[in-house]
Amino acid sequence: MRETNDIIAVDKMKDVRITVLRKVKYKDLIEKYENPIKDACCMQVGQVFISRSGEMPQDFCLSAWQSMSYFAETLANGGGNFFDGWMKNEKSAMISCNDGFRPVSFLLEVVE
Repeated sequence: MRETNDIIAVDKMKDVRITVLRKVKYKDLIEKYENPIKDACCMQVGQVFISRSGEMPQDFCLSAWQSMSYFAETLANGGGNFFDGWMKNEKSAMISCNDGFRPVSFLLEVVE
């Protein structure tokens, strides 16, 4: 457990629910630019993951986590209100993975 004033102790960190909301595939861009790859994305719409203590959930896509870890860690530490009112719920964020061929949209929400 950390004992500093500027960082919330691990036992006080909030869980963050990560829900897969949308998955898109741009076939025209894949055909034109991408070399074929096997099993590019294992995420399914409706899947729910829980980030505990700001950590990447088990069986979660590393590339997607790299796109959202700042937001998940901030929410877990009690932060939010990203970009001065971007989200209707200030304790949430809508994040996409960084795959330009098949982006996946995730809703991150603090579990109260």
